[in-house]
Amino acid sequence: MTAPALYAYFASKDEIFDAMFADGQRAMLELDYTPGEGEPVTRAELRHGARMFFDFCTADPVRYQLMFQRVVPGFVPSEESYALAVRNYERFSAAVARAGVRDPRHLDLWTALVTGLTDQQISNDPGGDRWGRLLDEAVDLLCDHAGLP
Repeated sequence: MTAPALYAYFASKDEIFDAMFADGQRAMLELDYTPGEGEPVTRAELRHGARMFFDFCTADPVRYQLMFQRVVPGFVPSEESYALAVRNYERFSAAVARAGVRDPRHLDLWTALVTGLTDQQISNDPGGDRWGRLLDEAVDLLCDHAGLP
């Protein structure tokens, strides 16, 4: 598709980025990384969820950057697209809360550590497993820090 043809569907580059952002958030919503609603979440399930997130992100680094980093100067997702991101975060927050992670600081540590490992993998070992091998250990560190079984 040529650039002029794209603008038959989108009024601007930001609209294209917004559509790509929303598409990525929808794809993430389709991931089945959480157990049923109301069920307790185990450490093993937290490890599994971290792995699914990591694999989703490293499978498409450009999508990851658009969804989780501010790589496009001035781009801000539309309210509709950002609402999908909020749904993803709320779903994640609810799952880790069912595991016992309720302190907002622990939730921040979780997101920083898992996305940090993802960033390192994409930046320093694309296609490898150097940082992905640390996921289970990172989840265990977080669970131990939060006092989870």
